[in-house]
Amino acid sequence: MSEQASRASGQCHCGAIRYLMSTAVEHHALCHCSDCRRHAGAPMVGWALVGQDAIDISGTAKIYASSEHGRRHFCSDCGTGLFYTNEAIFPGQIDVQSATLDDPDLIPAQAQIQTADRIGWMERLDSLPAFERYPPFE
Repeated sequence: MSEQASRASGQCHCGAIRYLMSTAVEHHALCHCSDCRRHAGAPMVGWALVGQDAIDISGTAKIYASSEHGRRHFCSDCGTGLFYTNEAIFPGQIDVQSATLDDPDLIPAQAQIQTADRIGWMERLDSLPAFERYPPFE
C-alpha cells in the first residue's frame, strides 16, 4: 500500500482482531441480501472492498464457508463479522464490514446493492421518529 494513502483502523467487538486498511476502496456498498442480513443479524451490511495487500490484520479470524466460493471471516471470541472473501468474484481482494471501522465516516457509502432482498420497512427509515439516545418507550 502506498505510504500516501490514508488508512483507517477497525476491530471486532472484543478487540482480539484489529486491522488497518487503506481508505482508497474499490467500492463501499450497503448490502441488503438475505445472506448478509442473516449472518450479521442486521437489516443491511456495509462492505468496503480493498486489495488484500491494502489491509493489515492482527489476530486470527475464524472462516465460515457461506457459499460455494464465499468465505465469511469473524472473531471466534465475540462473534463479530469482519471480512468476506470470494476468489471467484473478486480475487485478491477482501470486503471489510465498514461498521467495524473505528471511524466509519472515513469511507462514505457509495451505493445500496441487492435491494431486491431489502426489508420493506428499510425504505421508510426517514419517516420513523428518530432519537439521539434510547428513548423512554411507553
